[in-house]
Amino acid sequence: MIVIAPDSFKGTLSATEVCEIIKAEFLKVNSSADIRCFPIADGGEGTVDAMLYSGGQKIAVEVTGPLFEKVQAFYGIMPDSTAVIEMAAASGLPLVGDRKRPMLTTTYGVGQLILAALDKGCREIIIGIGGSATNDGGIGCAAALGVEFLDNNGNSVTLNGAGLSQIKQIKLDNIDKRIFNTKIKVLCDVTSPLYGKNGAAYVFAPQKGANPKQVKMLDAGLKNLADISLKTIKADNSQLEGAGAAGGLGFGLVTFLNAKLQKGAPTVLNVMRFDKLAKNAELVITGEGCIDEQSLLGKAPAYVASLSGNTPVVAVVGKNKITDLSNTGFKKIYATDCGNKDFDTIIRECRTDLTKTARTLACDFYEGNI
Repeated sequence: MIVIAPDSFKGTLSATEVCEIIKAEFLKVNSSADIRCFPIADGGEGTVDAMLYSGGQKIAVEVTGPLFEKVQAFYGIMPDSTAVIEMAAASGLPLVGDRKRPMLTTTYGVGQLILAALDKGCREIIIGIGGSATNDGGIGCAAALGVEFLDNNGNSVTLNGAGLSQIKQIKLDNIDKRIFNTKIKVLCDVTSPLYGKNGAAYVFAPQKGANPKQVKMLDAGLKNLADISLKTIKADNSQLEGAGAAGGLGFGLVTFLNAKLQKGAPTVLNVMRFDKLAKNAELVITGEGCIDEQSLLGKAPAYVASLSGNTPVVAVVGKNKITDLSNTGFKKIYATDCGNKDFDTIIRECRTDLTKTARTLACDFYEGNI
């Protein structure tokens, strides 16, 4: 049995595409090979498809998009009735295009996806929060589930980044009670706190279109949210690692929906019961777009290797920046781009390059060179 468990090659190939290309080349060399695929996602785009790879249902839902327009989003239900949500499907950067305005964007649609999953009877929900266009501290998401964020006059604030500074009171009386019987896991590899120089606004808001003045306003708004939340629930989650993820959605999910933040790759692989198959395999293949020393500090390929026991593990990558394989967990690393191509060329030729590399790997394996 051969197990294939890559992360995506970001910007070029999804994890599912990488799996299918490698699988196809192995079957060309040995048509009777037993191959199991585990595409890995880190919480961003592709998380639902990865989690549903071995079965489940993808469900379309109309929700409020990041700029309060109606958009078509989706979530997944796995065979065990666990729901899988990508926040980017409702509030992601691709939905705003060139209209990046983190003062104005909302996570309300993410809350609507959670509601849809609850209505389907799901009582365990996994939420990937990568790729956000928002910086609202999760107030939009929480409001969709009944949490009220009120100003000095007792009126609801605008449920976006601009509304954060207006919050004077938070009411939990009308929260959807099903939340208390639901386990919510959040895939989050970001370690930023909610506010401050390392927080959501200063680190990520500029990428979402915020100018320096807006960054300061958003950071002050997030601190205000933390202060009012502390008065309301008597707990401070603002400095939790990951509280600043997705413009503070990490904080909102933990504070108002009792969610737990977890590392992306370990959660995905544990749900898939990856370790049992990997330890009984003849070969494990993992990979990502670029592998370097940072990849060994908890990124998906390193975690795959750590779960594989004595089974040999190889990595297939776009670029390889590791020269010493000792203590990496990998027997070999195969790079598809050995000529330092420019990105436009990589995009154009990535499938052909991966196909050639996968064929080389398959031949090496069946000829006993791994």
